[in-house]
Amino acid sequence: MITIVIPTLNAAESLPHCLSCLEKMEQDKIACIIICDGGSKDATKNKAKANGAKVIETAPGRGQQLHQGALEAKTEWILFLHADTHLSSRAGKVIDRFITNPENKFRAGYFRFKLDDESNEARKLERQVAWRCEKFALPYGDQALLINRDFYNQLGGYKNIALMEDVDLIWRIEKLYGKQALVLLDADATTSAQKFQRDGYFKRSGRNLFCLFLFWIKVPPHLIVKLY
Repeated sequence: MITIVIPTLNAAESLPHCLSCLEKMEQDKIACIIICDGGSKDATKNKAKANGAKVIETAPGRGQQLHQGALEAKTEWILFLHADTHLSSRAGKVIDRFITNPENKFRAGYFRFKLDDESNEARKLERQVAWRCEKFALPYGDQALLINRDFYNQLGGYKNIALMEDVDLIWRIEKLYGKQALVLLDADATTSAQKFQRDGYFKRSGRNLFCLFLFWIKVPPHLIVKLY
């Protein structure tokens, strides 16, 4: 059994598709879907409840929202998922295979990065992300994260920081357990390409990379977020 934790903030447009794709998974494997809402002003909470999800209200900030959701989880396994990301139909079997392997208790799984855009720029970015994950074992939050609750707690969970909460947790996993503790799962996590289409693929990707560099040299996240 798993608990799925989804942080939201004005996600009424994207959340229903995310939740409808979860319905295709084996329902006896999902104990609860927890929506951690950071103060939405749209219909996010109503749509979440209409789809059978549990809604908790938190202060805004994805790291804090994710951690509050983890505290609410009662199952052995937690899947952290973004509201503008949906999992492919094979995700259920892949998740089941991962969580039933006792060797994975101190490993975390993530999915292949895909974009809902048919452009060449989208395919290029997908290849770049695949290379980053292969060489540096550095998936981002939009690839979801499947992790045992005991492992998550041992790591200290997501921090309440303004940005890079996903990278921060991944780096702690690598530091303590090595890159082999991060496992690519054989299913897609398809994310909205809206921000890349709006800002331009080159500009947005470059900005993300620069923010990662600033975080790596220990610039405080509350300053980095001003550039994001």
